[in-house]
Amino acid sequence: MFRTNICRHPGCMKIALSKIDENGNLTEQGEYCFKHIPDQNKATAEIYDYIKKHDKIVSLNAAGLTFTDIDLTNKRFYGCCFQHCFFRGIHSTGFRSRMSSFDFAIFSDCNLIKSNMQFTSFAGAKFIHVLFTGSDMIQDNFCGLSSFQSSFDDSDLYNSRFIRADLVDTSFRNCNVKKTIFYDINQKNVSFKLSNTNEAVFDEKGSALFTGVDENRNPEKKQEAKQ
Repeated sequence: MFRTNICRHPGCMKIALSKIDENGNLTEQGEYCFKHIPDQNKATAEIYDYIKKHDKIVSLNAAGLTFTDIDLTNKRFYGCCFQHCFFRGIHSTGFRSRMSSFDFAIFSDCNLIKSNMQFTSFAGAKFIHVLFTGSDMIQDNFCGLSSFQSSFDDSDLYNSRFIRADLVDTSFRNCNVKKTIFYDINQKNVSFKLSNTNEAVFDEKGSALFTGVDENRNPEKKQEAKQ
């Protein structure tokens, strides 16, 4: 996992950014968080360059950075921290993540199709016009997610969690949602068409769809669900 060095700025308890040495190697001696680092532009450029030159990236802490138009195609991240980052205009395929954190990150106008993410956290994150179509997102944490006009279509979401997520104009069509938890979600215009919703765990206060009832094939049970 990423190093949890605390920012040296007096009173700051945020995690320090990863430091890249003069040879372009990742070190274990982070000093300041992004807010307090003396030269934010230099730190951003160094981390951009490090990602560009490496396909396998381990224990990188880039919390708080903004990533715009960067190519993450086939990049592999292991135990990295992207908390509170802003990803804008990212169009990549084959993005891979293991045990990394994107908590409270914002993704805007991004295509991350055919991604492969496992044991990865997006707690409190926000997706705006984001496509994860055709991805494997297994045992991931989407609790507290806010998703607007985004798509998980044709993806495997096995055993992931969307507890208390806000989902607006978001699609889960033809997805594997076996053991996926959707407790206490707020939803508007959300589609689970062709997904195995009877294998998922929903808040039973919702519609008949959430209880595994096929409203079209069994009108009697549809009526019971409304009562």
